[in-house]
Amino acid sequence: MEENNNTEIKKRKRMINKPLRLQCAVKNYNWGIVGNKSHVSRLFCLNSGTHINPNEPYAEFWIGTHESGASFLDHGGLSLKEWISKNPDVLGDRVLNKWGGDLPFLFKVLSVEKALSIQAHPDKELARTLHKSQPSLYSDENHKPEMALALTEFEALCGFISLKVTHSFISDISIRLIVLSDCMDLLLALQHSITDWLGFTYGMVILQELRNVLCTVPEIVDLVGGADAEQCFPVSEFGRSQEVKAIVESIFSQILLSSRDEICEIVSRLKWRLNLEKKKRQLTDKEMLVLRLEGQYPDDAGVLATFLLNYVKLNRGEALCIGANEPHAYIRGECIECMATSDNVVRAGLTSKHRDIDAAEV
Repeated sequence: MEENNNTEIKKRKRMINKPLRLQCAVKNYNWGIVGNKSHVSRLFCLNSGTHINPNEPYAEFWIGTHESGASFLDHGGLSLKEWISKNPDVLGDRVLNKWGGDLPFLFKVLSVEKALSIQAHPDKELARTLHKSQPSLYSDENHKPEMALALTEFEALCGFISLKVTHSFISDISIRLIVLSDCMDLLLALQHSITDWLGFTYGMVILQELRNVLCTVPEIVDLVGGADAEQCFPVSEFGRSQEVKAIVESIFSQILLSSRDEICEIVSRLKWRLNLEKKKRQLTDKEMLVLRLEGQYPDDAGVLATFLLNYVKLNRGEALCIGANEPHAYIRGECIECMATSDNVVRAGLTSKHRDIDAAEV
C-alpha cells in the first residue's frame, strides 16, 4: 500500500515538473488587428492549429483561469483552474496562503487597431459593489490593476493630465537622502518636505496643463460653462494636488454626462475648427489624436474627454502600469498585458457599449 502511494506521488511530481501545453482563448473584438498582421492571430494559430481568417479581427489572446476565457490542458480536457485545484503545490506556499488555489493573475496579448474605450477597472471594494448590483455587467468581485509591455510602438491614454515625473522618482530621492543621514529628525523632515514638494509641484503642473486645455479648446468651455471652466483660474499656483485634480475630474465628469445632442454639436464644431486650423499650422499630437478618435467614434463624449488625459507613446520594450480606478484607453499597437484575474471594465467614452458614468465617478 505504501509502495503504491509513493509511486503515485512520484508520478504526480513528474507531471508537475513536466511542461504542460495549454489551449488558450482568443477574442475577436472589432478593435483588433485583422488577419495575419496581428500578433494575436499568429499566436492563436500556433497554439490551436487553426487557420487565420484573413477578414476577421484578432484582439486578445488569454492565458489564465478566468471563466470568460479559460485555458485548457491540451490533453485530457481539464481546465487550467481544475488542474491547479488538483495540483495546488504548483503555486507555491506564498501564493496558496494569500490567494488560495487559483492563479492570481491573467495574462494577455493584445493587438489594437482601433482605440479601446476610455475605461477604468474598479478597486476591490467597488468591484464587490458592482458585481452584487449588476452581475451581468461585472462578472466577478476582483479588482484589476494591470501592466502593459509594448511589443510594437504603442499609443495609450493614461490618467489625468499630470506631472511627468513619477512618484517612484521622488521616493528614490528620499531614499538616497535618508541613506546619507543617521538622524531620525532629519529623516522625518525630509520625508515631509518631499511630500509637500511633490504635492505643490504636481498641483502646479496639472493646473498649468488644465489652464492650457481650457484656453486652447474653447469647445470644452462652451460645453461645461464658463463659470465651471474658470474655477481653476483663481486657484493658487501653489494649490494642493488634490484640489486641482478634483477640478479636472469635475470637468471630465461634466463632459461625459452631457447629452448626446450637446456632444454632437460640440464635437462637430471641434472637428470643423481643427480641420480649418491644420491648413494654417501644425496640429499638436493631442489634436491629431482627437481627430483620429472622432473618425472612429463620431459624436462621442470621449473625443472631448481625451484632452484631459495623458497621451503616451511607448517604444517596443517600454511599459506602463495602471492602478485601480485610473482612466485609460489603449489607442493602437500591440502589447503583452498582465493583470489581476478579473474582467471588470467600467466604460466612460469611446464606445458603443454600456457606459457606467456613475461607477466611473466613484
